[in-house]
Amino acid sequence: MAKRAFDIRRQTGFTGIAIACFLMLYMPIILLVVYSFNAGTSIAIWEGFSWRWYASAWENDLVQEATIRSLIIAFWASALSTSVAVLAALATTRTRSFKGQTAVFAVIHQPLMVPEIVTAVALLIFFAMIKVATGYNGLAYLIIAHSAFCIPFAYLPIRARLQGMDLTLEQAAADLYATPFQVFRRVTLPQLWPGILAGAMLAFVISLDDVVITEFVKSAGQDTLPTYMLGQLRRVVTPEINAISTALLGISVTMVIAYTLLSKVRN
Repeated sequence: MAKRAFDIRRQTGFTGIAIACFLMLYMPIILLVVYSFNAGTSIAIWEGFSWRWYASAWENDLVQEATIRSLIIAFWASALSTSVAVLAALATTRTRSFKGQTAVFAVIHQPLMVPEIVTAVALLIFFAMIKVATGYNGLAYLIIAHSAFCIPFAYLPIRARLQGMDLTLEQAAADLYATPFQVFRRVTLPQLWPGILAGAMLAFVISLDDVVITEFVKSAGQDTLPTYMLGQLRRVVTPEINAISTALLGISVTMVIAYTLLSKVRN
């Protein structure tokens, strides 16, 4: 009798352990969403259903300012990091292997390998020197910091898309005397756009949710929505924080679902 192939799902206790893990991961999030509709001021005692805290967050001027600032930073960070990621993906997939290619991959993936707190401290020191020299304290520092951190997140889906593309059309266009730029614009780019959009969405979500780097790099009066929430948690915790967290969760889930769908788009 042939031996049955090993399947982790058939092991004793696997289902129970999996269910327990998912409960520990998602139960706190579910409770957060539920208590965002709490009519009372407690975050632990249910006092009835209400949209009170969503209305409170919507009318809060500080929340509005932080939200607009977060969206501006995330938009520009996503655009810049995706542009760099496209160039890096083309350079590492549409060229022959070259000496030092492994080092290039390491540099691109550096934000994923180095602890975020280390990156944040390094950026704090670097930007502090520039601030002293120039006197500029605008949002550009946050945009640059977020862009650098988001590059590998945008790079991975774009590179995966390029590696999965058929080279026949590109080679045919080159045989018909198309320039490299014409090949990219008319052949590669139309096939690559799902990967670009997926990478941009992923970078947008990462930037929108970032706390550590933002907390170290931002200047006074430059709170983003996550850092505003962190500040409120240090003072008084109300279901308004739950409402804001639920809204951020909804945006993140929507973007991740769109990213997943775009990643599955075929040529």
